[in-house]
Amino acid sequence: MRICVLALEGLFDTGLAVTLDALKAANGLAARTAGGTPRFDVSIVGVRKRVRSGQGFTLPVQPITPDLKPDWVVVPALNATTPDLLLPALERSDVNQAKAELLNWHAQGALIGASCIGTFLLAEAGLLDHREATTTWSLAPLFRQRYPNVLLDETRMLVATDVGVTAGAAMGHLDLALWLIRKTSPELATVVSRYLLADIRSLQAPYIIPNHLAQADPLIERFEQWSRSHLKTGFSLQEAAGALATSPRSLQRRCQEVLGKSPLAYFQDLRVERAQSLLHGSGLDVDAIAAEVGYADGATLRTLLRQRLGRGVRDLRADLR
Repeated sequence: MRICVLALEGLFDTGLAVTLDALKAANGLAARTAGGTPRFDVSIVGVRKRVRSGQGFTLPVQPITPDLKPDWVVVPALNATTPDLLLPALERSDVNQAKAELLNWHAQGALIGASCIGTFLLAEAGLLDHREATTTWSLAPLFRQRYPNVLLDETRMLVATDVGVTAGAAMGHLDLALWLIRKTSPELATVVSRYLLADIRSLQAPYIIPNHLAQADPLIERFEQWSRSHLKTGFSLQEAAGALATSPRSLQRRCQEVLGKSPLAYFQDLRVERAQSLLHGSGLDVDAIAAEVGYADGATLRTLLRQRLGRGVRDLRADLR
């Protein structure tokens, strides 16, 4: 499998490094365990002759030439973690050139993978339109509003489509690399993950910080504050809208536009976050914690935690040991 890693000015150093390290480990372990040749032919390519990383390191890049025919193109994230940094970066000339190259590779049959903020480049190029995708959870509100034609689900760590694959925040780069290795050999991916002490995670949901997402919009931020004060008493759309001096319909619409979910679903997110905090630090039993977040019994809370986080109470409490 020929993989080209597309390096852009100011990329996220860790994202590039873990991608390259995982693929190099796969080649080494494949040759050692199976006695065969390396499975991945990896090169770093760029639209400029010289590329500096986000930490200021000069990266050796190969020029993009007409005879370059990758099976996969991997796009690491830019080191621009806030909207005020990312939006200008997306307008840069090298980024525009990179988008054109991605479209060209896609037209020639190459598959494309991107992690974290790298997914914004795929969306900018229109490659994710009317397809499912994930991205870094912290910028999901911006992504959702900027690319309304993309079927975004930031709770997932990896989303594969006919175009390629998108991965979640920061260390999603490693998840993407392990996914590529698994496509070639599930057995090899298992060995690499054990050497690197890493596993492919199916969900980003356990890492999402709800109040960070709320800061993307003033109305949602006020709704978050109202919700936190009503976790124990319960949710009422009418009451919430009245307290925020808006209509239920407007609150529903704004939550969908910014968060991609209903007000009730976001309220449930806050319940889950609060319950996790109490599981970790309160010493309360599950029934008492359920009462603190507005549930009649612990069984309902256990079900919610399992649905949202993919983990049970015992697993969550084991994190502290």
